[in-house]
Amino acid sequence: MGELIKAATLSEIPPGTCLHVEVAGREVAIFNVEGAIYAMGGTCTHKGGPLGEGDLDGTVVTCPWHGAQFDVTTGQVVGPPAAQNEPTYEVVVEGEGISVEVS
Repeated sequence: MGELIKAATLSEIPPGTCLHVEVAGREVAIFNVEGAIYAMGGTCTHKGGPLGEGDLDGTVVTCPWHGAQFDVTTGQVVGPPAAQNEPTYEVVVEGEGISVEVS
């Protein structure tokens, strides 16, 4: 198990939104899907767009730069132009705090 690092608070990420943060030197996007919190790589595998600044629709985030789409629950590409999946990270919510496990 990797280290859990506090990355955000629930009040920073209302349901249906996302947040771009840095965790242990890594760009990470955190998503609130109807109260469930997910985290994945925050830099689009297409051209490096900030996924935490994208539009979240259900479980799909759209990169703000070129429109690539990813399933935030799995990191899988669901729409071009990206061809490579994003890594996902374990999330632990304790009270208001959101911690992300990076290894």
